[in-house]
This record gives sequence, structure tokens and C-alpha cells, in this order.
Amino acid sequence: MSKHGFVRRRGSVGLTLEEGERDLLNTLLGQLLELLEPEGSDAHEQLDPLAAMVGIGTATAVPDDPVLARLLPDAYGDDPEAASEFRRYTELSLRADKQARARSARASLAAPNGSVLSSDELDAWLRTLNDLRLALGTRLGVSEDLEAEAAALEALPEGDPLLLLHDIYGWLGYLQMTLLRTYER
Repeated sequence: MSKHGFVRRRGSVGLTLEEGERDLLNTLLGQLLELLEPEGSDAHEQLDPLAAMVGIGTATAVPDDPVLARLLPDAYGDDPEAASEFRRYTELSLRADKQARARSARASLAAPNGSVLSSDELDAWLRTLNDLRLALGTRLGVSEDLEAEAAALEALPEGDPLLLLHDIYGWLGYLQMTLLRTYER
């Protein structure tokens, strides 16, 4: 079995990756951070000072981008008014939390292979890998129908860039699995 990914050694967990893998994760994390920026460069400036201080935003609708809609879903699917109000009070902090975890994961990439990760860093990685897989899976149209997924992949011509993206999606799942396995021990 590969020694890459999250590995438990003597009671601690470290991340071991090749340089190219670190570079890829760094790029993906940067894209996730950019995606999670609040809509409009002056999103915080549009708020009154009290609202800004307590994190109340102006967004009340599900984002148009399907990836953001997946990462920031409605809390009340059967009550649009309650969903809008909930989003207004929580979306900014949800975005900020996801960004903080992605920044934590990104910062730990600078550590040498096998360096011990704290429980907070491991939690950040677990949640951020999930966000990366949700984002990429949404862009690729990944579904739970494994037969349809296999058929769609087989239909792609050799050299199609989507094949590489599906490989990256699978690799992120592998990393997530290696991290989850460290919790089993």
C-alpha cells in the first residue's frame, strides 16, 4: 500500500505527499478560497456597522453557481422564507469557517512530510477535503449512480481533460480515506 496520504505513526498523524501532489493541493485550496469569497468585493462594506460586527450578511438566495449552492445549501428546503432568513444570518460565517479550515490545511502543506498534525489541523483537512470533493464532483456532475458514472467515464475519449479531473476527484477521495483510517486506530 502507498505510503502517501495521511499516516499514523506512534500515536500521531502526519501527511506524506510528493512535491507535485502538494502543489496540486495548494492550487485546489487556493481555488476553493477564491470561490468562497463573499459575492462582490465590497460585501462587508454594504453592511451597517452592527450587522458587520455580528456577521449578518445581505445574501438571502441560494448562490447561482451550482458549486456554491452545494457548499452553502439551504437550511430549510420546504420553507423559502425561513431559508432566506437563515442564510442572511449564517452565510458569511459559514464562508469564513470554510475559508479558515482551507487556510489551515494549506498552511500545513508547508510542513515537511510526516510532520505531526494537530487535531484542529486534522479536522480542517477532513472538512476541507470534503469541500474540495463536493466542489469538483459538482463541476463534473458526479452522481451516486455508480454504473452511470462508469459508463460516462468509459465514453470519454483518451486524452480528454475530464479524465484527469476525475482522477483528481478519486485521489482526493483516497486522501480522505487515508485520513479517516487514522481515526480507526
